[in-house]
Amino acid sequence: MEYVSLLFYSFLITFQLFITCFSQKDQLHPLCPLCPEPCEAADPPGESREEIQPEGPGSERLLEYSKSLKMSAGIDFEETASFIEENLMKPLSVKQEEIIKAETLDTKGNVKEPENSGLSHGTVQTIDPHTDMLRNAHITNSVICGSEFACSECDICFRSKVDLTVHERIHTGERPFACSECGKSCKTKGELTVHERIHTGEKPFACSECGKCLKTKCELTVHKRNHTGEKPFACSECGKGFKTKCELNVHKRIHTGEKPFACSECGKGFKTKSELTVHERVHTREKPYACSECEKCFSTKGELTKHERIHTGEKPFACSECGKGFKTNCNLTVHKIIHTGEKPFACSECEKCFSTKGELTKHERVHTGEKPFECSECEKCFSTKGVLTKHERIHTGEKPFVCSECRKCFKSKGELTVHERVHTGEKSYACSECEKCFRTKGKLAIHNRIHTGVKPFACFECGKCFRTTGALTVHERIHTGEKPFACSECEKCFSTKGNLTVHERIHTEEK
Repeated sequence: MEYVSLLFYSFLITFQLFITCFSQKDQLHPLCPLCPEPCEAADPPGESREEIQPEGPGSERLLEYSKSLKMSAGIDFEETASFIEENLMKPLSVKQEEIIKAETLDTKGNVKEPENSGLSHGTVQTIDPHTDMLRNAHITNSVICGSEFACSECDICFRSKVDLTVHERIHTGERPFACSECGKSCKTKGELTVHERIHTGEKPFACSECGKCLKTKCELTVHKRNHTGEKPFACSECGKGFKTKCELNVHKRIHTGEKPFACSECGKGFKTKSELTVHERVHTREKPYACSECEKCFSTKGELTKHERIHTGEKPFACSECGKGFKTNCNLTVHKIIHTGEKPFACSECEKCFSTKGELTKHERVHTGEKPFECSECEKCFSTKGVLTKHERIHTGEKPFVCSECRKCFKSKGELTVHERVHTGEKSYACSECEKCFRTKGKLAIHNRIHTGVKPFACFECGKCFRTTGALTVHERIHTGEKPFACSECEKCFSTKGNLTVHERIHTEEK
């Protein structure tokens, strides 16, 4: 350490003398710190100064001191300068960088005025040059570990005692500034001031564009990037830009696969603390966000916001192609695929393609036979949550979808949509062969089998094939003898609803 200090001071002494003699070109320099005489600004005409030889009181002592440093070090000036430059330009270690990031920015307010600040302009203070350099050595770059303000824990050096004191609180855990409202402790007065704005509601930093107020200057800087579109933090892997360093760090975990936040219950990992917090509510069953309209509760603010749009009817996400609105951006993204025709998700079994990952997952259960959703009433299982929900309404009798025209109720939104076409007369599905139109895609598919001759439903008893499951079901009653439709007048039974209707006309005398 003493060796490095000697080299460092030797470099500073020589450098200060060099700057003093050559800093101005067209006038005399200020008084030389080594003597009471001014130095000339340039060499006399026709002469060049190869080496500066300071004269006057104090110069002999300086030269002797510099020479003794060089001799004791065993190297020349060029080697000294090279060594100092290497140390000045050496990058900080990862540990040092992490600790410096934790430092606060409020130490600027604690900087003291120099003791000689009362000197009038142009006054020269007589200072021993060597003593002066030793006193101001800590002003140099903080990575040189010869500084007198070095952390004993991690070897990071600082320009002032105040900076070092604040930094040491990282190691000691000391938080001397306590909030009078909630008792929370902070490492610096600046941190406490920012925290207290939570209680006071003070937001002193206003955006000049939209007038929005923020608690800190840093928050305002980040907010302004919403208006400017600036994204100064770019991912080195994919080039994607971000407004904050924090957002970039979270994004990088997509490439690294890092998930540093683990659930204490099931061990599942997450990229961010907020994702872990939301996940933990699965275990705790906590749903802190309640709807003010129907009091239904949700585990996240985002889910509540989406739900509230059911009551408000708000659909803020509009398709640029057809103008159709959607409650969520996700629904809009799925809708846009209708226009592009893109189906990027292919089944590995049959190569059928789908527009969403969810649709593919549902389809794959056709091959695997998986039915993970079980009815709590009858234990019947289903491949999707939606189908289970619809089935449960058989037990509850619930029909939440009401026709605005005739007030008829239906168990599903799909059934209501099909029914409404009765009133509107809409038949949007046209046959490409005969141009006959149908209200549903299913009915069109059945009709197409007339042209293609496809009969995919075969009877297990006799092997006869049918175009629809309904026709097969009616046929199977020939083998089973089942007649589920009974006349309310004479109790005669029939195998089809149509046959019963024809029979009932006998009693009503309808022709």
